[in-house]
Amino acid sequence: MSVTPTTGREWHLIARPEGWPKPEDFALREAPVAEPGPDQVLVRNLYMSVDPYMRGRMNDVKSYTPPFQLNQPMDGGAVGKVIASNVDGVSVGDHVLHFGGWREYAVVNGKNAVKVDPGTAPLPAYLGVLGMPGLTAYAGLLEVASFKEGDAVFVSGAAGAVGSEVGQIAKLKGASRVIGSAGSDEKVRLLLDEYGFDAAFNYKKGPVAEQLKEAAPDGIDVYFDNVGGEHLEAAIGRLNVHGRIAVCGMISQYNVTEAPAAPRNLTLVIGKRLRIQGMLVADHQHLQPQFFEEVGGWIRDGKLHYRETVIKGVENAVDAFLGMLRGENIGKMIVAFED
Repeated sequence: MSVTPTTGREWHLIARPEGWPKPEDFALREAPVAEPGPDQVLVRNLYMSVDPYMRGRMNDVKSYTPPFQLNQPMDGGAVGKVIASNVDGVSVGDHVLHFGGWREYAVVNGKNAVKVDPGTAPLPAYLGVLGMPGLTAYAGLLEVASFKEGDAVFVSGAAGAVGSEVGQIAKLKGASRVIGSAGSDEKVRLLLDEYGFDAAFNYKKGPVAEQLKEAAPDGIDVYFDNVGGEHLEAAIGRLNVHGRIAVCGMISQYNVTEAPAAPRNLTLVIGKRLRIQGMLVADHQHLQPQFFEEVGGWIRDGKLHYRETVIKGVENAVDAFLGMLRGENIGKMIVAFED
């Protein structure tokens, strides 16, 4: 029988960032560990996710998800081991995916604790390639962007957890050409050599519009946007008639304090009859069984590859988050808690 610990560490937001977040905007604090109530489990977290959308939750503005509250524990995706359970069908020793990240111990309602099998896939994969980023890639490309065989696809932020999966799914589904942008030569090589992109470029080495034109001489049919700004402007310029844009994120704008200059060519949307659609993965949960079956099969067959950048220690979670915003990760950024 597991003994419930008396205290655990958890990260609090203590100041709302202006522009880029700073380490002093956060505090790691000791807090009592509560016993689970009816229909609840107590989880010792093993891995947690840091994601770009979390930056938006640090602002005190109304959005699709509530902002983090000051001097309260933040939350996010996590995988851990159940150490106490009052939920039928969930036993001590089971592993669960839940949303009580940014802390060592979490009390989770049973309906929000999804059992996962470490024998099927490594536990961190449920936060990345088989988790929220993976479903985002799958739904965003196939449902939001209405991808069809023969499309030419451009992905920004293509070496990240979402972008790398978008490009590979497009290839597996019969794209005529897949182009990716990334922020280093190392990431560009990864896109070409491991993920099978047809072309890739380092956006820091020249204007995005010029590099995209060279990489996609016949234009593109789908743009999967993780970056916004100059990338979005370049994509609008290269999209063919009836092209589609799935707007997943705009990380280039999350920390700016002034309005972005681009895109300046939105009038092209009219003549080209473009479709631009934003997306939230929560709208596409109905695809999850299909996603697990298809993507899980590709992973088992070695057809879909993924990378993770793992930072060890709950005390380093903020450093991992800030590093992810700066693009220091390759693939999914994961924080592994010490045993």
